[in-house]
Amino acid sequence: MKKKGLSIAVSGLNANDNPGPGVPVIRSIRKSPEFDGIITGLAFDPLDPGIYMQGVCENVFLMPYPTQGADRLLERIKEIHSKIRLDVIIPTLDSELDAYIRISGELERLGIRSFLPSAQGLNVRSKVYFERLKEMGITVPDGQSITSMTSIYELDRKFKFPVMVKGQFYEAYIAYSPMDAEYYFRKISAKWGLPVVVQEYVVGQEYDVMALGDGRGGLIGAVPIKKIQLTEKGKAWGGITIDDSAMNRCVRDIIAKLKWRGPCELEMIKSRDTGDYYLIEINPRFPAWCYLSVGAGQNLPWAAVKLALNEPVKELPPCQTGTMFLRNSIDHVYPISTYREIMMAGELIGKMTKE
Repeated sequence: MKKKGLSIAVSGLNANDNPGPGVPVIRSIRKSPEFDGIITGLAFDPLDPGIYMQGVCENVFLMPYPTQGADRLLERIKEIHSKIRLDVIIPTLDSELDAYIRISGELERLGIRSFLPSAQGLNVRSKVYFERLKEMGITVPDGQSITSMTSIYELDRKFKFPVMVKGQFYEAYIAYSPMDAEYYFRKISAKWGLPVVVQEYVVGQEYDVMALGDGRGGLIGAVPIKKIQLTEKGKAWGGITIDDSAMNRCVRDIIAKLKWRGPCELEMIKSRDTGDYYLIEINPRFPAWCYLSVGAGQNLPWAAVKLALNEPVKELPPCQTGTMFLRNSIDHVYPISTYREIMMAGELIGKMTKE
């Protein structure tokens, strides 16, 4: 049954070499035969390509940066809601989720639904507290949060180099020596703040899994991929769906133990030495490659919309293996007047969407 007149807002419209998930989430929703409504993009930067791409958003609004806090976010959403009725919001960036969780009750009272992880769930999956997952029986690499340069030169007491050096929100690098670790500590802390996380480096094959949990321990769907093309930052620029029963059991176990609510991306490594699967990261939102779920037979973004609307959603059939995605870059040309309008007014209402 079509959802006529449904109004959905989606954030994360950047589409550079490390793209946000917003545009692929929107493309996935539009692919559902049940959807018949409008989509509003929520952008941070007037140069986010998703603002201008045809076939993506009917409306676009500039948003305050997450550093401005939950109160400012709520104020801006109320402004938008007074102009464009919003039924569902899907935030797609790690850095904004805490604020959305804080205001979720207020949004509900406004009639705006979402399907987000709990505050506790968001805290547990944080790289800063990742070690706590061991207590839940989840296999993760040894890790440590550091806040000073002194700690870097004490790492060899716990770790063997190389190690992974990670920001609390984004970015990860392999450090082969304390000097490498110091360089990445400075680079990451200047951009994302403290603490910086150091993890044991597990040698093996890396996999990514997009999953959607129902919040009660159930798994709505999961799409596992092997990366076949990477950017310089190690991000997937191409991948292919796979079938691995051991990994599938591991994913189901993680979602059940965390009682994960909403979308997530599980980054995993199959150890070369032991064959065990290590969970190395949980990103609490859809990955930028989530449009692959449509081609693989599991439209997880649309399932998330239905869950936000409190509609019953059964576990989806297994995804189709051997389905591949490849990302590409293409130039688009736009009139400067569109950029000027979003810069001056902070919004574009009723813009054309057809290809």
